[in-house]
Amino acid sequence: MFFNHFFKYKTEMKYSLIAILLFSFTALQAQVKGTVKDNLGDPIAGANLFWQGTTQGTTTSADGTFSLSKPNDKHMLVVSFIGFENDTIHVSNRNETLDIVLREGVELSEVNVVSRKLGTMKLRNSVMNEDMISSAELSRAACCNLGESFVTNPSVDVTYSDAATGAKQIKLLGLSGTYVQMMTENIPNYRGSAAPYGLGYVPGPWMQSIQVSKGSSSVKNGYEAITGQINVEFKKPQLPEADWFSANLFASSTNRYEANADATVKLSKRWSTSLLAHYENETKAHDSNDDGFADIPRVEQYNLWNRWAYMGDRYVFQAGIKVLTEDRNSGQVSHGKTFLADPYKISIGTDRYEAFTKNAYIFNKEKNTNLALILSGSLHKQDALYGRKIYDVDQHNAYASLLFETELTKRQSLSAGLSFNYDSYDQHYRLDNDAAQPLMKKFTKEAVPGAYVQYTYNWDDKLVLMGGIRGDHSSEYGYFVTPRFHVKYNPNEYVHFRLSAGKGYRTNHVLAENNYLLASSRRIDIAKRLDQDEAWNYGASASAYIPLFGKTLNLNAEYYYTDFSKQVVVDMDTDPHAVLFYNLHGRSYSQVVQVEASYPFFPGFTFTAAYRWTDAKTNYNGELMEKPLTSKYKGLLTASYQTPLGLWQFDVTLQLNGGGRMPAPYELTDGNWSWERRYGGFEQLSAQVTRYFRRWSIYVGGENLTNFKQKNPIIDASNPWGSNFDATMVWGPMHGAKAYVGVRFNLPRI
Repeated sequence: MFFNHFFKYKTEMKYSLIAILLFSFTALQAQVKGTVKDNLGDPIAGANLFWQGTTQGTTTSADGTFSLSKPNDKHMLVVSFIGFENDTIHVSNRNETLDIVLREGVELSEVNVVSRKLGTMKLRNSVMNEDMISSAELSRAACCNLGESFVTNPSVDVTYSDAATGAKQIKLLGLSGTYVQMMTENIPNYRGSAAPYGLGYVPGPWMQSIQVSKGSSSVKNGYEAITGQINVEFKKPQLPEADWFSANLFASSTNRYEANADATVKLSKRWSTSLLAHYENETKAHDSNDDGFADIPRVEQYNLWNRWAYMGDRYVFQAGIKVLTEDRNSGQVSHGKTFLADPYKISIGTDRYEAFTKNAYIFNKEKNTNLALILSGSLHKQDALYGRKIYDVDQHNAYASLLFETELTKRQSLSAGLSFNYDSYDQHYRLDNDAAQPLMKKFTKEAVPGAYVQYTYNWDDKLVLMGGIRGDHSSEYGYFVTPRFHVKYNPNEYVHFRLSAGKGYRTNHVLAENNYLLASSRRIDIAKRLDQDEAWNYGASASAYIPLFGKTLNLNAEYYYTDFSKQVVVDMDTDPHAVLFYNLHGRSYSQVVQVEASYPFFPGFTFTAAYRWTDAKTNYNGELMEKPLTSKYKGLLTASYQTPLGLWQFDVTLQLNGGGRMPAPYELTDGNWSWERRYGGFEQLSAQVTRYFRRWSIYVGGENLTNFKQKNPIIDASNPWGSNFDATMVWGPMHGAKAYVGVRFNLPRI
């Protein structure tokens, strides 16, 4: 009896294995693929496709492409995207290639039963590990600017750079934002002197989406991406979903007020233009911890942008000009009748001007053969006063890129291009509080011409190989070569694997990028002849899309390792009263492990849980140590629910921030230490409720509802003119719970 059962079990297992293998082979061979475009021929990213009567589907990648297995008994493919009419296509062949064009959608009735617009999407078809944060995700919180757009994102951290100026920085893969290439519509931006406060220069209502690419990215956009790229896509007048008019009004309990408005005009079938305007005013200096210093600086900003677009059959043109002016004030504040005879004040005035143009000519639409020219320029003028320290700078930037792309065969494509970048810094500064000292002058410039070539091999969207190499010549550092390589393999539509390796370089502009450090008594010591940063980044990730109870469970696990061969070290340990900048001697690395899961438990509801562990170490003065002010872990729980008719939406996010190492403290005269050697973990809770109407919505929410505040973020705040004053020891929020209310309005095209 036993042997009979045994042989029966073996037989069943044999046939089961055969069935599994046949299924895998079928999934590998039978793929419907293609591209989804609008009526002007532009690719649509994030369009939804599924087989009618099933839950089997996918979304288009950033270039509008998709690949989807075809069931034997299903022939009707449904295609949908917000702002377009749904389309249902009959697909008879199992290996068909489709070119789908969606028409602009008609006006909907006041109440519609619709599926939720996707928030953060993993771009499945991209060979790189990329996330796209949509406008729907950005509206889940009071997204007033780019720096406040990553509350629900587990990969990107935004932290204060110091406790006095309000400067913020992005952290990706355990390293500061200087190693992340910031881009706006694939143009490098907010570099150098714009970096400390640049996250506040991008209004949230202006953004269409944000693409976060982790690890080594494409060579197309330059050599600077070491830990990744963040690219912001703005509202464009030529897009079908562009409103005639939209507005966003915002007010918070910290006396922050914002007004945003944009208008689009279709001048003809081909020509369109838009005007985007932004005003913000943080009218009051808040000191919630009573240390005599403002926790939130007073900021007044005007931001205006006019852009144009021409969409021809073969020639495409875009151009725009942007003007920004900002006044930022902080420092000591008086309480009651207290009079400060010589208050410590911070005053930063900024004027910024940007212009760009994009030109593209399509030679062959079938083979996607095109030639594009991108030109951009900016002038960034900053006059900053930190106590009696001064840093004034005029930064000029010019950028040009000539790109050629074509498909060699159905499986092979080629990109090649030339680029040129120019930066100049005209600086006037005083690095101590002795007003009798004259200003120092320094003018630096760098011109970098470069060329690249990138080859992609795509085997039926199952195996994608992308390799690129670029060579550049810096007027300051000479020639250098940047190789990058990516592999994507998905044996079926449920599992995707990615590998990446690549090199990155970055030129340091120490004072421009770190001038917020002047809000401290720390001495700034910059070594002569600093190297470029040079690092290799290696990454591996696995994504799974598992059908479960009629829905899809999304799982993602990833590992990244960044290894520096050259680096400008920011040393706050060797001398607790100084910040030392010098070339790396020894090792410097960062490794990150992140896991993430999301699942829609019931209609209208989404839930995401994520955890990230970080190990970042650098050799400081001969000793390999943890990077200071870098959290060891981060946990994220975020949930969102929209009622069936789409009238109400509820969002909540809980961040779990781990502890880390502080820079080396020093002993005070009373025998105590200036600060603790390590800081502990803390939690932050945010929530928002939105009520939707036909053309407008109202939202109410709160930030840092746990009311956690770092105690004494400013060392010796009572004596800012003394030698112990230090605003750089910040690792957590400085203000407590904050409430806000806002109104959104839009007038769509008819």
